[in-house]
Amino acid sequence: MSGGARALAGLAYLIAAICVLPMLAVLVAALTGGTDTISHLMETVLPRYAASTLALVGLVATGTLAIGVGAAWLVTMTRFPGVRILEVALVLPLAFPAYVLAYAYTHVLDHPGVVQSTLRDVMGWGPRDYWFPEIRSLGGAALMLTLVLYPYVYLLTRAAFLQQSATAFLAARALGKSAWQAFWRVSLPMARPAIAGGVLLAVMETIADFGTVAYFGVQTLATGIYTSWFAMADRGGAAQIALCLLAFALLLAVLERYQRGEARYHNTGKRRQTMPPAQLTGWRAGLAMALCGVPVFFGCILPIIVLFEMGLGSEQDLLSRRYVGFIQNSLTLAGAAAVLTVLAAIAVGFYQRLRPGRRAAAAGYAARLGYAVPGGVIAVGLMVPFAAFDNALDAWMRATFDYSTGLLLTGSIWLLVGAYMVRFLAAALGAYEGGQSTVHANMDAAARSLGQTPVGTLRRVHLPILTPSLLTALLIVFVDVMKELPATLIMRPFNYDTLAVQAYRLASDERLEGAAVPSLVIVAVGLLPVILICRQVGRRH
Repeated sequence: MSGGARALAGLAYLIAAICVLPMLAVLVAALTGGTDTISHLMETVLPRYAASTLALVGLVATGTLAIGVGAAWLVTMTRFPGVRILEVALVLPLAFPAYVLAYAYTHVLDHPGVVQSTLRDVMGWGPRDYWFPEIRSLGGAALMLTLVLYPYVYLLTRAAFLQQSATAFLAARALGKSAWQAFWRVSLPMARPAIAGGVLLAVMETIADFGTVAYFGVQTLATGIYTSWFAMADRGGAAQIALCLLAFALLLAVLERYQRGEARYHNTGKRRQTMPPAQLTGWRAGLAMALCGVPVFFGCILPIIVLFEMGLGSEQDLLSRRYVGFIQNSLTLAGAAAVLTVLAAIAVGFYQRLRPGRRAAAAGYAARLGYAVPGGVIAVGLMVPFAAFDNALDAWMRATFDYSTGLLLTGSIWLLVGAYMVRFLAAALGAYEGGQSTVHANMDAAARSLGQTPVGTLRRVHLPILTPSLLTALLIVFVDVMKELPATLIMRPFNYDTLAVQAYRLASDERLEGAAVPSLVIVAVGLLPVILICRQVGRRH
């Protein structure tokens, strides 16, 4: 192995170790925290946290399954007015963080909001003369998360339906089954791996969510970590709650990977016949338009209108020096994290190609673990060991040189950027490997025969070809970091706030109109990768 290849291997293993470090640190901190803390948690809050988390997961899984599968079937297997627009528009809610939707709908549906105020004015009711669903509830949080997460199920299920041959469906129809029976008995089971994969992705995002459940006052494992860390200053309790959440997340990750491995059953063989879409007319066409249009309206169009109206009525000046600072902080963190994460993805991905084997596969798998781990867990997992290192170093420097080093790493920008890399490296690896699959092995052989080293082959052959994939990976990570809230809240340097933190702080103070301004900026940036996805969706198979 050449010097460059050895350096690449060392770098790939180092990146994998960094990605595993938070999970190991959480495990060690939880096990060394003593049984008194976990016993107290079990007797008091942990069952409630777990029950709320499971209930939220069940509601979101059901909602995303119904909306994602139904919309995917309608836009791929039927034709009705506006289907070409709706099949692309159904992806748009993916640009919204769920907590932004929570701010918008609270402004509209809460007691002083326009809906209830109009009801009281029209009906002449007093404040206690009627019942109205409470938006700040477990059901409200589930609705917000469902509206922004169903595109995961929609995209994967749509792709699975497009890959299916019509042979099995038409055979079921020839055997006397109705269209609904053929869909239920044939098409749906064939798409099951993709559906399950999409639902599991939505569920993993659900357990990682902090902003929505914290604002609605829903006590989940994610909010329990933050409460134990800050409100109670109980590091051991936070680590033990994080360990519970980590175990749940890793279980979901294993299930998602298994379902991805089963995805080959989407297809029905080499003999494929394109499914002829059914033309809908009359009330059926109207119903299909409504079923596909409602998620788009409530997940994208209405929130944008509400946030824009809220922003106009706020006192927040986006061009003020303070807000320019928030924007600069957000762009600095997102830019640095995107570059570092993509470089890490290149190192791990190219090492897997250069030296395929168990060790390279293990490094790649470890690097992907972060996508299943909530930001709060990663934050606790990095803060605990680095805080211990900083304190030990400071104590040694005081005793030896009578000089205090303070906190060198804890609370620094670079530790926060490292947390982002761990969290989003899987997304960058997916985009990189998708592009790398187009680089034929013969290109590597030709480059090596012309005297290129492995690093030279990467620089002169791979990277020019993979530029579009790398730009996509940069954009995806950039936007994900802009939206990330729990890790930023826990790990950000003192007085170093981002747009997401500012929106959360204003909403926590019930200044929803002010929270609309940074929320709109986050959504505007989030639309960039969604537009790329929409372009891919618009290219019909």
